Amino acid sequence: MLTLILKPQKHPTPQNLSLSLSLSLHQKRERLRAAAAAAAWIILPFEGNCISVLSKMGEAPSFQLGVVGALFLSVASSVSIVICNKALMSNLGFPFATTLTSWHLMVTFCALHVAQRLDFFETKSVDMKTVMLFGILNGVSIGLLNLSLGFNSIGFYQMTKLAIIPFTVLLETVFLKKQFSRKIRLSLFILLIGVGIASVTDLQLNFVGSILSILAIITTCIGQILTNTIQKRLNVSSTQLLYQSAPFQAAILFVSGPLVDQCLTHQSVFAYKYTPIVLGFIILSCVISISVNFSTFLVIGKTSPVTYQVLGHLKTCLVLAFGYTLLHDPFTHRNIIGITIAVFGMALYSYFCTNDNKKKTLPDLSSQIREKESSPLLSGKNAGQQEKEGLEVKKSAAKDSV
Repeated sequence: MLTLILKPQKHPTPQNLSLSLSLSLHQKRERLRAAAAAAAWIILPFEGNCISVLSKMGEAPSFQLGVVGALFLSVASSVSIVICNKALMSNLGFPFATTLTSWHLMVTFCALHVAQRLDFFETKSVDMKTVMLFGILNGVSIGLLNLSLGFNSIGFYQMTKLAIIPFTVLLETVFLKKQFSRKIRLSLFILLIGVGIASVTDLQLNFVGSILSILAIITTCIGQILTNTIQKRLNVSSTQLLYQSAPFQAAILFVSGPLVDQCLTHQSVFAYKYTPIVLGFIILSCVISISVNFSTFLVIGKTSPVTYQVLGHLKTCLVLAFGYTLLHDPFTHRNIIGITIAVFGMALYSYFCTNDNKKKTLPDLSSQIREKESSPLLSGKNAGQQEKEGLEVKKSAAKDSV
C-alpha cells in the first residue's frame, strides 16, 4: 500500500523568493550549457581551411554525407574520365583535348538545362557581368593548361600543377586574409614533395612554355578562388553557378579549341575521321564530364581551392595506380615512394586542419553561451522580478511607517 504524505506549502517570503529566483536562473544557465554541449562538432578534414561546422545532431549526418559524397563523386568521376580520355587519345589517336573539353561543357550545360526544366533545382539571378567574366576566365585557364602541356615536357607540366597549391595559399593569404598554420603548410609541402617524386620525370625549360605555365597557374588559381567566393558571397549553389557559367566556358573553348589543338597537334579536328569506337568513347567521356564538372564546383564550394588541389593530387596518385593496374603502364619504386609520401602528407593535412578548427571553434562556442546567458529574454525576466521585489519592499516600508 502506497501512502502519500502531503506537506503544507509555506508562504513564500522575499528571502525564499530571491533564493528561488537565483536557483531558476542557475537552472536556465545549466540548461543552456547542456544544450551547447549537446551540439555536435563535425570536423571534416577536406573542408575549407577545412571548414568546421557547428551542427545539431539531427543535421550532422546529412551534412557529413553530402560532403563525403561530393568528394567521392569528384575522385571517382575524375579518375574515370582520365582513364577514358587516355584510351581515347593514346590508343585511338584522338588528340584534340581542348575541343573535347568544349564538348564536355556543352553537354554539361544541356544536362543542367534539362534538370532545371524538370525542377530539380531553381535558377538564381546573378550579375551577368560577373558570371561572364568568371566563365571566360575558367575557359582561358583550361586552354592555357593545355598549351602549357603542349609547349613543355610532361615533367614541367606536372611542376606547373604542383605550383598551383602554394600560389593559391599566397593569394588567399594576401587578398582574403586567410591564415594557414605552419603545420598545414608543412603537410602541404610534404604532399607536394611526394607527388613530385611520383609524377615528375624530366624538366625541360623553354621561354614560351614557361610564360604559358605562369599564366595557367595565375588563371587557374584565381578561377578556383572565385568559384568558392562567388558561391559563398552571392549565396548560390554549385549547380546554379555551373549552370550559368558553363555556356560562357563552352563558348570560348568552342571557338579557341580547334585553334589551340591545331597549334599543338598540327591536325584539324574537322578533318579527323571519326570511327564508331571513337564516337562511343567521346560520348562516354562527355557523359562522365557532367559528374566531373558538377563535383568540381560542389567540392570547391563546400571546401576551398587548396583542399580541391589536395584532392586533385590524390586523383593523380590514383590515376598512376589505376594506369599500372588496368593499362599496364610502367610503375617504378620511385612511383611507390612518391605516392606513399603524398598520402602521408594528405593525412597530415587532414589531421592538422581538424586540430586547428577545434581551436578556432571552441572560443566561438563559449561566446555563444555568454550571449545566450545575457539574452534580452532573460534580462527582461530579471528586470520584472526586480520590479516586483522593489514593490514589495516599498509596501512593507509603508506598513512600517503607518
